[in-house]
Amino acid sequence: MKTKYCTALLTALMSCGSILPLIAHAETDVSDGPKEVIVVGQKNAPITVVPRGLSVSLGHEQFDAINAINVEDLMKYAPNFFVRKRFVGDDNAVVALRGANTVQSARTLVLVDGYVVSNFLGNRYDYPPKWNVVGPAEIRQFDIVYGPYSARYGGNSMGGVVSITTETPKKNDIYGSVQAFTMPFREYGFDQTFSGYSVEGGLDYKAKNSGWSARASFRHFENTGQSMTYNLLAKSTAAGTYTPVTGAYADDRLATPVFGAASPVDVTQDQARLRVGYAWDNGWKLDALAMLWKTQQKLQNPVSWLVDANGDTVLPTAAGTKVSFNGVNYVAKGTTYSGMDRTEDLMGLRLSGNWNGWDVSANLSHYDIGKWDVRTSLDMVSPAGQQTLYDHPGWWTFDGTIEQNFGRHDLAFGLTTNLYQTDASTYNTTQWRTAADPVFASRTLGKTSIGGIFAEDAIDLGRAVLTLGGRYDDWRAFDGGISSGRPLQYYPKRHASAFSPKASLQGDIGPYDLQLSLGTATRFPTVGELFQGKINAGQTTIDPTSFDPNLKPEVSHDISLIARRHFDRITLTGSLFNQSIDDAIFSYQGILDDGTVVSRYQNIDRMNQSGVELIFESHDLLIDGLTIEASTSWMDARTEKNSTAPASEGVQFPRIPKWRSNGNVRYALTPKLKLSVGWRYGSRPNSDLFGLVRGDAYGYQTEYFFLDTRLSYDLTKTTQISFGIDNANNDQAYVSHPLPQRSYMLELKYRN
Repeated sequence: MKTKYCTALLTALMSCGSILPLIAHAETDVSDGPKEVIVVGQKNAPITVVPRGLSVSLGHEQFDAINAINVEDLMKYAPNFFVRKRFVGDDNAVVALRGANTVQSARTLVLVDGYVVSNFLGNRYDYPPKWNVVGPAEIRQFDIVYGPYSARYGGNSMGGVVSITTETPKKNDIYGSVQAFTMPFREYGFDQTFSGYSVEGGLDYKAKNSGWSARASFRHFENTGQSMTYNLLAKSTAAGTYTPVTGAYADDRLATPVFGAASPVDVTQDQARLRVGYAWDNGWKLDALAMLWKTQQKLQNPVSWLVDANGDTVLPTAAGTKVSFNGVNYVAKGTTYSGMDRTEDLMGLRLSGNWNGWDVSANLSHYDIGKWDVRTSLDMVSPAGQQTLYDHPGWWTFDGTIEQNFGRHDLAFGLTTNLYQTDASTYNTTQWRTAADPVFASRTLGKTSIGGIFAEDAIDLGRAVLTLGGRYDDWRAFDGGISSGRPLQYYPKRHASAFSPKASLQGDIGPYDLQLSLGTATRFPTVGELFQGKINAGQTTIDPTSFDPNLKPEVSHDISLIARRHFDRITLTGSLFNQSIDDAIFSYQGILDDGTVVSRYQNIDRMNQSGVELIFESHDLLIDGLTIEASTSWMDARTEKNSTAPASEGVQFPRIPKWRSNGNVRYALTPKLKLSVGWRYGSRPNSDLFGLVRGDAYGYQTEYFFLDTRLSYDLTKTTQISFGIDNANNDQAYVSHPLPQRSYMLELKYRN
């Protein structure tokens, strides 16, 4: 492993050295030459993360053209980017960035005003970033960097870094937004319209004669999303009496007919935020953030479309109900009720300023899920069920950095540390709604911590900047345990460390801006991958394959080459990248015949992905006031070596499409009336590791193409009304679960 690190660093230095002679006119004067950072998107404000690798910055110009109900919507048109958002209000909206797919949530680092909101308690579809720390109306900027090319960020930046920046109070101000949205949905037995609304507002305060500033804000959100799960009949040869039924839906794309579905999802969210800051005359600043977020989800209307000869609905049981449909014997099961109640909070403190010539910044934050109560029935007949209670899962993070310029050298040093912990207990109950008569069934718990240090030196070479850096991380896993009774069985403590070198060269050759970046990254297993056992739907015991306390860390070796050229009204940016990952941690998700979702983790010896990205930006091209931002990407991601399953070698890696294309076209019809059209496309990826599961229906990862429109009108200088349609072409796509069909949004915004 050390040989690979040394080889990576040597390769970086040699590559940088080979390009240096090509950089035109490398002057000795420090002030000579362009130092513009390669960034795609808005240029009105500096990017808030270190832009090594493809870098995208989004601001109000982009936001005003987007139908943004939730925060993550604001980046839906970013290059080679996809957010797994299954319905409006989905709190499992995982970022898919390049080859970090929709169940690899721990490969993307997400920050809000410098605070970590990535949910590194796990690495799965249900461990997304905590987007609702902020509301869409508060956002000033979204910055995205692709790949782990800066030593400032740990191994969880293997896929990239997303930095969200909120507006800074500059005056006494109020703002607000009211949204209403609706989606007609038709599939199988569903033919209904799901609707919701949100109300968001805030108050900014800025003292005139002192350094105090503050913002208090809130958001209330309600919506009903379409069903996430369909239930399929399972063929049966068992002896017994089978009830003849009608009402199931035979779909040639699926192995067996669809007989029912999970309940549509009723979501209610309330968020409250308080931010207080103080700025001293000497440049030092102190900011404090407090956030509270309450979520309720109710799935209390599951459906069975099966009807017997008497016209009565046939309800499936946990053991399975024997039915005969179209002359074939089946078992129907897997349909349940459920509910979830969760309260979480974020507390953060940030200090920045200059000390003896050093720019200093430090932030400390704590994320705590104070209440997390999940209740599920066993079937649609019996009142019995399960309750899972979480005991304050969450994390502590600290990040400190010092920087100073010494002539040609910009030096930066930093320290990061974190602690993640989880503890969940499951009980069998006689009444799932009230959790009556709980009987202990199982418990899983554990902790992980990482301490890291980094150093970087950005060397000014005149018309080029060479940045060299390195990062050392020390990882520990401890207090991990499991129990299907009492007492607990504890796992041995684990300890590992890693050094990750980085190198980047940026300059220009003639009219071309160029950047070559290389780096390695080590992502250590999350506490959830190691210790958080999962009880599969309809079961009462822990699935032993749903976690692995012996998982190895995954190590990536990355290279990126970016070229950009400005024309009169057009800017073209091209990106080539390659990422090779040793011991890649893969989360396998599968759906059984009855619709039950199962999952497990494993290390894959090596997977490799390479790709090309082309980004087109134009302003006032052909028509004054017309702005076009479009991107197309091609990726080839394959399993190179997998000793546990050789049949997967050479196969396209799951959930990563070969092609993606995103874009947005904006035009001001009048000074007050603005029109935008956007699109999102992804080709059909494999749904499994072996490339055997490919389809265009529920249970598969499918091709998608969504065409979005938005029309905005400025009623006054402070008030705007907008109407938007997402997926106007009504494409039905799936990420195993059905994605939204054509959706409508009406929004009224006010800012003083």
